[in-house]
Amino acid sequence: MSTINQTTIAGFRLRGPSDVPELQVLIFLLVLLIYLISLFINLSILLLVCFDLHLHTPMYFFICNLSIIDICSSTTALHTLFLIFVTQNHIVSTWSCLTQLHIFGSLTSNAFSILAAMSFDRYVAICRPLRYHTVMSWRLCGLLASVSSGLGFIEALPITVFFSKFTCYISKEIDHYFCDTVIIRDITCSDITDLDLYILILGNANIIILLSLTTTPYVFIIACILRISSSSGRRKAFYTCSSHITVVFTFYSSIIIQYIATVSGTNMGSNKILSLFNTAIVPMMNPLIYSLKNKDVKSALQRKLNLCGIKY
Repeated sequence: MSTINQTTIAGFRLRGPSDVPELQVLIFLLVLLIYLISLFINLSILLLVCFDLHLHTPMYFFICNLSIIDICSSTTALHTLFLIFVTQNHIVSTWSCLTQLHIFGSLTSNAFSILAAMSFDRYVAICRPLRYHTVMSWRLCGLLASVSSGLGFIEALPITVFFSKFTCYISKEIDHYFCDTVIIRDITCSDITDLDLYILILGNANIIILLSLTTTPYVFIIACILRISSSSGRRKAFYTCSSHITVVFTFYSSIIIQYIATVSGTNMGSNKILSLFNTAIVPMMNPLIYSLKNKDVKSALQRKLNLCGIKY
């Protein structure tokens, strides 16, 4: 099979979500609708938390961080899909591709860390309620958010550096709608030993550590809930964690399912569907999960609508 030296490549060609023109239009319209809904809901959450003093708590601070990550990650991954349809230009430069790959990887890693920080917040709120405001100070919240962003950037950086050093490719066509790490790895003919070693050891170790940091607090939370004498108290305590548990389950399960599908050699059509779910639907689901059954958010929304003379 012939190889293509990188010096002869102006960039990569993204095939898009589908090779069928009719499906391209349908997918574009559907994904655009989902993206706009996701953007509206996440921005609404951000504005509501910013302008309502009752929501100025550590939990909503982390929810805002998650909303920002959702907006940025979906925009990073989906903007190439929109550009392909609008401009009919499938070519993306090498450095644009690497930038997209790095930003998306950084944001995904950041989301893992923020979910772990939210687990700690729920642990302190339920198991150490009298010390909650002392422990979960704004200084600590800011530090956790900053460390999460920094770790996300640092973790994704080596992968970007590895890809930037690749000098030849089997093909310059990426069978996807954005620059996916696995697919670029598969089409290069450069030595990928160091890349695979990094992903195997540090990448997987990071996910395992963050998953442990996310789930371990719930062992103590469940123990605390079981010690509550009244059933109403137990329900209330569990209710405060239910949204976060749902988001964690959705986020991790979608990532794990896509990983299993990728390593098992699932066809690209199914892989693209899973990617669309992760990059379009999950960012829309997260704020919905946190807001639909959240009394604080509903109360804040009602107060703002009442100020505007709108009955809610």
